[in-house]
Amino acid sequence: DDFGRGSSVPLSRKSCFGGWGLFFFPVSIFFFSRDFILRSFSDASRCDQTMSQTMSPADEIIEKSFSHAERSGPLYRAWDEAGLFRADPDKPGKPFSIVIPPPNVTGSLHMGHALDNTLQDMLVRYHRMRGDNTLWVPGTDHAGIATQAVVERHLKTLGLSRIELGREKFLEKVWEWKNEFGGKITEQLKRLGASLDWSRERFTMDPGLSRAVREVFVSLWEEDAIYRGNYVVNWCPNCQTAISDIEVEREDRDDFLYHVSYPGVDGGPSITVATTRPETMFGDSAVAVHPDDKRHPSGDFSVSLPLTDRIIPVIRDPWVDPEFGTGALKVTPAHDANDWRIGERHGLPKIVAIDKNAKLTAEAGPYEGLDRFEARERVKEDLDKLGLLVKVEPLLHAVGTCYRCKTPIEPLMSLQWFVRAKPLAEKAVESVKKGEIKIIPDTWETTFFNWMNDIRDWCVSRQLWWGHQIPAFHCDSCGETVVAREDPDRCPRCGGNLTRDPDVLDTWFSSALWPFSTLGWPDKTKDLEKWYPTSALVTGFDILFFWVARMMMMGLKMTGKVPFGKVILHPLVRDAQGQKMSKSKGNVIDPLSLIDEHGADALRFALCAQAGAARDLKISKDRVAGYARFSNKLWNACRFALSHLVPARAANPAGDSNADAPPIRPPTSLPDRWIRSRLARVAGECAAAMEEFRFDRYADLVYHFVWDELCDWYLELAKPVLGIPGESSPGSGNASDPAPADETERRETLDNLELVFRETLALLHPVMPFVTEELHGKFPGSEGFLMTRPFPLERPGEFDPTAEGEMASLMDMVKGVRSVRADFGIPPAAKVRPKVKAFGREIKALVEKYAPRIEKLMGAQSVELAEDAEDKPGDAAGLIHDWGEVWVPLAGEINLEAEKKRLAKEAEKLKKEIERSKAKLGNPEYAEKAPPEVVEETRERLEAFESRLGTVERSLALAEKLLKA
Repeated sequence: DDFGRGSSVPLSRKSCFGGWGLFFFPVSIFFFSRDFILRSFSDASRCDQTMSQTMSPADEIIEKSFSHAERSGPLYRAWDEAGLFRADPDKPGKPFSIVIPPPNVTGSLHMGHALDNTLQDMLVRYHRMRGDNTLWVPGTDHAGIATQAVVERHLKTLGLSRIELGREKFLEKVWEWKNEFGGKITEQLKRLGASLDWSRERFTMDPGLSRAVREVFVSLWEEDAIYRGNYVVNWCPNCQTAISDIEVEREDRDDFLYHVSYPGVDGGPSITVATTRPETMFGDSAVAVHPDDKRHPSGDFSVSLPLTDRIIPVIRDPWVDPEFGTGALKVTPAHDANDWRIGERHGLPKIVAIDKNAKLTAEAGPYEGLDRFEARERVKEDLDKLGLLVKVEPLLHAVGTCYRCKTPIEPLMSLQWFVRAKPLAEKAVESVKKGEIKIIPDTWETTFFNWMNDIRDWCVSRQLWWGHQIPAFHCDSCGETVVAREDPDRCPRCGGNLTRDPDVLDTWFSSALWPFSTLGWPDKTKDLEKWYPTSALVTGFDILFFWVARMMMMGLKMTGKVPFGKVILHPLVRDAQGQKMSKSKGNVIDPLSLIDEHGADALRFALCAQAGAARDLKISKDRVAGYARFSNKLWNACRFALSHLVPARAANPAGDSNADAPPIRPPTSLPDRWIRSRLARVAGECAAAMEEFRFDRYADLVYHFVWDELCDWYLELAKPVLGIPGESSPGSGNASDPAPADETERRETLDNLELVFRETLALLHPVMPFVTEELHGKFPGSEGFLMTRPFPLERPGEFDPTAEGEMASLMDMVKGVRSVRADFGIPPAAKVRPKVKAFGREIKALVEKYAPRIEKLMGAQSVELAEDAEDKPGDAAGLIHDWGEVWVPLAGEINLEAEKKRLAKEAEKLKKEIERSKAKLGNPEYAEKAPPEVVEETRERLEAFESRLGTVERSLALAEKLLKA
């Protein structure tokens, strides 16, 4: 059970109090009491008790707790000042490189950044510890629309506007803002522990990257891979610019579907179309139906466009969905990208009915100048008056809005610059199919291929002032367009004056060059030679097409090489109920506040532990708090170890231990052999998890090794050998204490304890860098930094299957006794007298040798061996294993009659809760109307009640059997 720890990866292991409220208080109370009994004989209480006994010696050695607020900053500065983040192309080692997905220069750290950079930092720290020549490049994106909007809002407070200042003065203001406020997110990344090489920090508009952007644009123009022309783009009437597909946010909105009759011509058939935007009909060039739709007359015919005097044809095109609306589609090529394609296939005219201000044009006749939504109401009323509005249906559908200002997007034909994407996409697809780039998880490959195979030309121009201004110049006299690496003076054709194109490049254009432009391209630098292609890219799956794919296309085109070997796509961070975080919902969780409260280590671990989720990672403050408890657990465990190690090393400074190279002498005692074997296996499994980018697997391995094996078992079994620090012998003088350990055995355990903790800290360092670095420095003789130590690897020579098997048997005995105590409510203070019936001599010998150590773990007065022919007493409860049996006599320990009544009463309560939960889930209205998170919570409660009922009924049956015996 994980009560009191904070859940690890399996969510089902959380406490009953996890959000269920006082409604389930009676059941929760029982769970609490059961867990309390279990934990009383396990790690938490015993470790705290031991530490309180050793408080004075430990206080002199190490603080009672790790102050992340006070120590994280100094630790980070120490790493940075020591140059540990800096990469050197001349150093030996296998190259490993990552470029950070550049956050917006306007940005502040959010949960997506926290996840993305935690995973990157884990990889970087791991590869540094493996001895690789590692580079992690930092930087920020100029974020054209966002930054321009921020500065314009600032100017507005000063009574100024962009237009009043003019382009040159406005750009000066933007640079001033960037220099003053643009570095906020980099400082926040440092608080997270991101070990970036800050000496190589880049900005998408610094001189080197600007040069790379211009070189790429000119090169593509020279190859006719870039052109200027009209096409339908996503236009924001408020921001007054085209925006990319990823900058369009889809919002489900209540709307209407208007069925409009287009009258027939010269007695011919009419046709009814269904549209959500009747105001666009003034841009209609045709009505389209599916070629196989028999509802519409065959042959060529035309219809009259309502509210106008135009006649338009009815055409047949396979794009039309006959199942939507009436099966007839109004074709408006200048205002819909799909209609544009239909228009191209059929040679239809492209009529602009709505302008860049979202107002109707002269093509709309009397409606000219009306706002699009005002025009919609007027058109609806006039159609109704003419009897052409057949019906209006309510419709819930996705409406595209600008990600920055939330204004509904207007698809609009506009003169823009485009990259011919198809040839570039084909090479990117080929690189993935050939395995030159591996997408992880590979389930995204099919989606990637489908999108790339259907790719449209990429609109790379934006109607902004902030950004890379397109290096194109138009002749005022002859109209010639000149694209050049250096600004030309005169038109090369006629000698006329040139005017520079006012548009800037899409931000995605410059960020598509990020993997090679940040390393010095187009120059042949040492960095480029050493670290390109980069080793991996870590990012969210949501920008696979909009950024990752474009980096593939540009990297292959401009360098002839893939930009990275692997693409690791992580899930998106949601709230605890799986909902998207938004200010309007009030469910935004600020990572910086969590760092303030619980430290970066806890936040990093909470994110890492769920990084294997398919699409959504659920985060909550409680989950982070749980991993803060794990950090405290690690601290207390090391505190206990240090309270023994420091005095021992001080007494014997020339002893057997070498600080940064712990002893490799094979241990002899079973607990020492077992923990070394488990450490060797877990180290190998952790390394494999990192190599396979299984971050959640890595977190699960180290979490359970530290808590379940190192703390729960090894430390408890080591305590009788080590005794209390400062005493001459391990025993405390109490009659119930085991005999003092042999000094050789004690020294061996100390050496083993040191090795295991040093290696464990190294295993944990990539995910919890601050607390592990601090603890590393507390160990006797430690020199240098933990992050420069080798990462522990699998050591098959230390695998000890015999020790693991024998320890499993001892653990079975302890767990069996604990289970009986919990099931029958035996209080922690009661000392039971369990018996073990072993089926072999080896198990008997184990019990005889280690009984003094496992008695305390059981809360037992003694552990006895049963005779070979002895049967389990009628008043005993226990468990059967392949190695033997363990019994716990209950006579005198509990009132069986009272226990039977208690269990029967609890079983009845559980059955009622199960019936109530099943009734809720079986109610169709509840399943349909209740929030998804509430329904899921009800399912979880049902599972918990059913599981608990099974345990209670087994205990009840045993109690009844014992009463009859």
